[in-house]
Amino acid sequence: MTFKDLDLNLELTKSLDDLEFLSPTPIQEEAIKFLLKSKKDLVALAQTGTGKTAAFALPILNQIKIGEKDLLSIILCPTRELCLQISQDIKKYAKYSRGVKVVPVYGGEKIDIQIRGLKRGTNIVVGTPGRVHDLIRRKILKLQNIKWLVLDEADEMLDMGFKDDLDAILGQTPKSRQTLLFSATISKSVRSIARQYMKDAEEVKVGESNVGAEMVSHEYYVMGARDRFEVLKRVLDFLPGVYGILFCRTRRETQDIADKLKQAQYDTEALHGEISQSNRTKIMGRFKKKQIRLLVATDVAARGIDVNNLSHVINYNLPDQNESYTHRSGRTGRAENHGISILLITPRELRKVKELERMIGKKFEYKKIPNQKDIYQKQIENLLLKIEKFDFEEFYDGEQFTKIADKLKKINKDDLINYFIADKFSHLSSSGKNVRDLNASTKVRERKVMDRDSVNIKINFGKKQGFDVKKVFALINSNKKLRGLEIGKINLMPEHFIFSVEKRRVNETVRVLSGSSFHGKKIIASESKENVGYYKRSSYQGKKKVYQGKKKYKSKKLFKK
Repeated sequence: MTFKDLDLNLELTKSLDDLEFLSPTPIQEEAIKFLLKSKKDLVALAQTGTGKTAAFALPILNQIKIGEKDLLSIILCPTRELCLQISQDIKKYAKYSRGVKVVPVYGGEKIDIQIRGLKRGTNIVVGTPGRVHDLIRRKILKLQNIKWLVLDEADEMLDMGFKDDLDAILGQTPKSRQTLLFSATISKSVRSIARQYMKDAEEVKVGESNVGAEMVSHEYYVMGARDRFEVLKRVLDFLPGVYGILFCRTRRETQDIADKLKQAQYDTEALHGEISQSNRTKIMGRFKKKQIRLLVATDVAARGIDVNNLSHVINYNLPDQNESYTHRSGRTGRAENHGISILLITPRELRKVKELERMIGKKFEYKKIPNQKDIYQKQIENLLLKIEKFDFEEFYDGEQFTKIADKLKKINKDDLINYFIADKFSHLSSSGKNVRDLNASTKVRERKVMDRDSVNIKINFGKKQGFDVKKVFALINSNKKLRGLEIGKINLMPEHFIFSVEKRRVNETVRVLSGSSFHGKKIIASESKENVGYYKRSSYQGKKKVYQGKKKYKSKKLFKK
């Protein structure tokens, strides 16, 4: 099956030839066939990196008539990166489609510029929900006559809190529209959107939900929480030529890790929500040219990164939701290239590895953390490989090269080799560096509650104020001074929240939390003598809270560097 077999017009097949797109992916084949012959709504499920943009863009472009001036399609996506990527892709597909115009609208850029683009006229608008909703409120963007509404990465938009914006936007579109929902996962909230705004929708599903990409292998290293950054550096040193994305949980952590890596002379940059759009464009341009070898990013900022030849994805921390791991690992192993997804975990997170193995249907390979000798040997092997592949004839510049070569011949061969290696790798052989064994136990242990040497802390917020287990973890994670804090017993009450910590850290915890706020109100933390139960980790997943018995929980440790 080729694109020419899909009944697309000559203008589109010509642009696809220019892009060297020969055969459609499974989701492209199924969606294009369906959309060219049917006006029914479509729910399309396919993993990240399977070419979903072409799956909805090509049939829409195929049906836009020459000279058409009206706005015919609105495409909604979760991030500005993805918005720009979709817009650029559609412009490439429409290279020979006369008169077709595409305008991207997203936050982070002056709205006046985007308003001028819309007023000049366009057939397709690609936008993030917040900016699109804003333009509708300003009466600039009018969707009453559109024919196609596309929700791309619908699961991510809902996870990012765009439901109200989506409801408002979809309420402005005509009932006669054709709605196309593309998603990697089909959560309850996505199902709800489908039920509310789609009619008699056809469902196309390619591949199993949350199954890992075939060309991606999965590895993990086990370490103590405080050694995480040191392990990261060793892994990077052991992977000369690595070209990939390092995923962190928060903006603060992303910037912090990127700064530390740059200080340690690694080619890296941070990408997160606080980076301006102009800087994002520059960073992505350098990354695609491999002037930056490692991009440190949050899950949200990585949406829309379209690079097919990434060698590695590294998870500095596990994602909050297991499903997000599929999105992360799917950034590598594209376009028939092999990729590797690496996890940096602590012994307490080993159970998560088992969960991920079951979810994606693949075995994860345990790797020993490399030491000085391992790294030294790997780097030398990589250098020898480079020398073997080096084109000396191209480098040769006649007389000057001969003079240098003649001088080198006078030096003892072994001395020359030893000097070369010492000069090249002296930074790896410095005294004491990378000597300590950072490998932690891989034995899955039962979690123990800190009954001894622990003190209870009480916070003046409870269930009635919208406080819950997840929020206390987020609160602690947001404070650098509380990193590595171990939380033992927990009790969530209507008016307050109690949890236990190590005795040696109680004063610090009370002081830091008392200087924080929740929903604009000051937090008051103090020692408490009240009894508490246990938080059962396996019973708390995402937004779902299941309580075992009567206020019984099991301990959970935060590992944030």
